Amino acid sequence: MGKVKVGVIGLGGIAQLAHLPILKQLHNVEIAAVCDIKKNQLKNVADKFGVEKRFEDYKQMLAEVPLDAVIIATPTDTHYEIAIDCLKADKHILVEKPVTRNFNEALEIRKVAAERGKLAMVGMNMRFRPDAMLMKSLLASHELGDIFYVRASWIRKRSSSANWLIAKEKAGGGVLMDLGVLLLDLAAWLLEYPKINRVSVQNFTHRTKTVEDSSVGMLRLSDERILNFEVSWSLNSEKDKLELDFFGTKGTAHLNPLRAYKIVGEEKVDITPFSPSAKGAEAYMKSYENELKHFVAAIQNLIGIVSSIDGALHRMKLMDALYESAKLGKELEYSEPRF
Repeated sequence: MGKVKVGVIGLGGIAQLAHLPILKQLHNVEIAAVCDIKKNQLKNVADKFGVEKRFEDYKQMLAEVPLDAVIIATPTDTHYEIAIDCLKADKHILVEKPVTRNFNEALEIRKVAAERGKLAMVGMNMRFRPDAMLMKSLLASHELGDIFYVRASWIRKRSSSANWLIAKEKAGGGVLMDLGVLLLDLAAWLLEYPKINRVSVQNFTHRTKTVEDSSVGMLRLSDERILNFEVSWSLNSEKDKLELDFFGTKGTAHLNPLRAYKIVGEEKVDITPFSPSAKGAEAYMKSYENELKHFVAAIQNLIGIVSSIDGALHRMKLMDALYESAKLGKELEYSEPRF
């Protein structure tokens, strides 16, 4: 089986920190071309990773270089057009989160991917953390009984200092789109995609103008379960933190670090799965490594894809509903999308 020829569009932080270093190490991948509209960044990054074919215009790259797949790591407002063009050029795509600015744009990407018979994966790398995968197995075992309450929190600085991230017309939203979509996707995946009945959220703009810098909300799930969440770029905290807590009728589990406890009689018994799993920055890089390996294996028809455009459509419908709740200032009924 020959090497998968991959092109990368957008050579900002995530491409330089994760995509390109990892792809460079994969024996079954060739970084066939890179593209960025910033000439100096294009030259420096292409030189660093030894990529000969480099372009400022992605359409020229698609026309001139035989590629199997493209990774799209550009500002969110460009995802839609680039993804459609790549699919129409018969390339598989991996689009960084959020896939688009709204549900309707994502729906069109799904339509074109289906028409062209190409994979459209969305970069929900949190699913690929080793500790998250262990947590999923633990929850699926029902050792904790029925999960009735989930608490999720992610507080950290902005993912990028780029101005587009705090411009609503470009990013689609603020911290809810930047961190919330990943956090809620992870929670939904861990819970095996529960039905959502009602949603509510309140957004705050203390240090931003057109987008929220903090967001606090609640999802009422099926069977009277509750998921509370908070995401923020600006809450004062002594350190960045990512936490997920699952409360069940027989015990609790916590993520980052992974811990699990079962109530036996009056005692709390530690049932944390043993794992030498990576933590912190190492876990972050491992999630991208696992994600990219998965994408390549799916292209080679070795496995079925996860974190597909279909799943992303559900997250984007949820994002649209949460922003509507914030706009109206009230809890709203929610229905899953049909497509």
